[in-house]
Amino acid sequence: MNADVAVENTTATAPWNDPTATVAARVDALVDAMTLEEKTAQLYGVWVGASDEGGEVAPHQHEMEEPVDLDALLPTGLGQLTRPFGTVPVDPALGALSLARTQARIAASNRFGIPALAHDECLAGFAAWGATAYPVPLSWGASFDPDTVRRVAAAIGRDMRSVGVHQGLAPVLDVVRDARWGRVEETIGEDPYLVGTIGTAYVQGLESAGIVATLKHFAGYSASRAGRNLAPSSVGPRERADVLLPPFEMAIRESGVRSVMNAYTDTDGMPSAADEALLTGLLRDTWGFDGTVVADYFAIAFLKTLHGVASDWASAAGTALRAGIDVELPNVKTYGAPLTEAVADGRVPEKLVDRAVRRVLTQKVELGLLDQDWNPVPAALDGTDPDDPEALRGRIDLDSPDNRALARTLAEEAVVLLSNDGTLPLERPRRIALIGPNADEPVAVLGCYSFPQHIGVRHPDTPLGIDLPTLRATLAAEFPEAEITYVRGTGVDDGDLTGLDEATRVAREADVTVVVLGDRAGLFGRGTSGEGCDAESLALPGAQQHLLDALLDLDTPVVTVLLAGRPYALGRAVEESAAIVQSFFPGEEGTHAIAGVIAGRVNPSGRLPVGVPRGPGAQPGTYLGARLAQASAVSNIDPTPAFAFGHGLSYTRFDWTDLSVEAEETSTDGEFALSFTVRNTGERPGTEVVQLYLHDPVASVVQPVQRLIGYTRVTLEPGEARRLSVTVPADLASFTGRDGRRIVEPGELELRLAASSTDPRLTARVALTGAERPLDHTRRLHATIVQEPPTT
Repeated sequence: MNADVAVENTTATAPWNDPTATVAARVDALVDAMTLEEKTAQLYGVWVGASDEGGEVAPHQHEMEEPVDLDALLPTGLGQLTRPFGTVPVDPALGALSLARTQARIAASNRFGIPALAHDECLAGFAAWGATAYPVPLSWGASFDPDTVRRVAAAIGRDMRSVGVHQGLAPVLDVVRDARWGRVEETIGEDPYLVGTIGTAYVQGLESAGIVATLKHFAGYSASRAGRNLAPSSVGPRERADVLLPPFEMAIRESGVRSVMNAYTDTDGMPSAADEALLTGLLRDTWGFDGTVVADYFAIAFLKTLHGVASDWASAAGTALRAGIDVELPNVKTYGAPLTEAVADGRVPEKLVDRAVRRVLTQKVELGLLDQDWNPVPAALDGTDPDDPEALRGRIDLDSPDNRALARTLAEEAVVLLSNDGTLPLERPRRIALIGPNADEPVAVLGCYSFPQHIGVRHPDTPLGIDLPTLRATLAAEFPEAEITYVRGTGVDDGDLTGLDEATRVAREADVTVVVLGDRAGLFGRGTSGEGCDAESLALPGAQQHLLDALLDLDTPVVTVLLAGRPYALGRAVEESAAIVQSFFPGEEGTHAIAGVIAGRVNPSGRLPVGVPRGPGAQPGTYLGARLAQASAVSNIDPTPAFAFGHGLSYTRFDWTDLSVEAEETSTDGEFALSFTVRNTGERPGTEVVQLYLHDPVASVVQPVQRLIGYTRVTLEPGEARRLSVTVPADLASFTGRDGRRIVEPGELELRLAASSTDPRLTARVALTGAERPLDHTRRLHATIVQEPPTT
């Protein structure tokens, strides 16, 4: 191996390098030997290659970035390397070699031989050039399939580890409260149980590959006023406890997650980055989390610049450290000299630094970064010549056939058929009019945290790095005998209607029109969906509704297809489209999935993780609303969705029958048992998504009309049936009571077995008896649903 990559461990006999010692003993020995400057150096990252001019990566970057002199920093060590692959396009093998050389330099420069922990984005796949672009998290939610999401995350994790990355900044566990928020595409949905179960599965997959998963954004980011990014949140304590926190609680209890990222927001005047009750009291003291808390980018400095709760950088550092933030990302700003000086002059206790550095070093020890045989060179580069970089190009494949197969499976499961008058699946059409801004646009399937949309747009001369077939191409493959005529019609948001006449002419001459509308993912106003791309209303961007209405005016049946990052109101199309197909940025295999649904090769099984509004302005809205949130005679605004949470159609039919309830009463510490049968009575194989909702008609504090407490996918051949047995613990009826404690109350309940939140098929009316029972974070979180083998 080349000398500039190999690391000579000069401290091989030191106790912190002894893999036979306990982790705690190794960490204690190291902390005891470190100076204050060496400790604080482990608490910040460096972003090599990021612009210090601002705007390219994020607003405020120019305020937060200062030139970093690595030669001056490295003798004391370095905690993190920020986005070694998610900053500029680089061949994966060359990037792995560069990272290995950087790690060798870091380890050789400090007296303990400690390398950095490298982190990168992995929201919808590893955000690296040439890596598989999977469906966005909103599609994970639409799949209602934790098992597939777990497999996808494991594949993402293996790719990250193969090039030397240790930590991934995902998943997002924010529950959608206002669909105008630009980051809806990054979320899993509007229901905390769906978000928690899918998000936990993602963490389990990522952690199984050795990657430190990072829950974000803790907590309340998605509940910002008016759906604006990085805005104040006005939620009350019960909404926070019963809607926003449960996904984090579930993931921390069940997933093995090792890191949490704070939210930018303030809640009732308290910034998350300064909230000791949240980051230490709840997260650690109550829930028992023992990993690291990392700052969302610039969040510590924002305590001074945006929140106004710190007077200078040292005050910001001390406030965040005391609250429980261990690591400053993405670059050193407050945890460097300002923190060191504040500790030295007594403003910040050194024990807070020791607490954080122990957590950081514990992870580094557990990752093997301090073992005597630590090697920065990934196994994928074994046997290669690091002096011949060009020979390495293409050596590492981050978009393997197995990856693409997984991406297609998830994309197919996530396509939601919203409506259908029988037009779909199309049967051998002779002439298809294919119209719309997303019909022939390769990147229309990608979210804002995909590499091409996040980084690649700043490098227009660099190839995309992955194959992104358009829907025009995949429809042509599905219908090789059809004449497909494409017209753009209008742009996503340019308002241009010069193509309208041509679009309507082509549609008149066709047997069917497929109009493909939706979003363009971007960042900070450079798209219609994505971080910082918030919407004033849920009307389709630009002139897309005008185009859609013009096509609906014709006699040709219209199949409306959405490639979007959020749900949109579709106006007349809800009633007048022959069919509506909804897909949430389905990734590189997404157009194959959509074309397969249109052709009938794929029987749709996706279900809405967020409701589709009937009108563009009735926001914020969620199916979790209480009775006062429903339509009423005292308001002219009707928030009833056009298509509700959990909705989705199939090309086959399912009958639900023979509900049996073992006991209609149980105590407040008991459980209910019920069973029923689902049968495929249609002519195609298909998958039904069984959803279990709880309705509490009378409670001591206001409750949502219903909420999801369980679900499962049931796959059946034509004529097949399955008996499902469901066990529902009384704990699932708990909520935050008047005094802030979680309780289970006696009283009547309804357990609704449903095809969606508005389509109950079977209802069990049951009752809880006995005394009110207090619960804590050790309560049961899940119903058990067991499927018996299929029968005919």
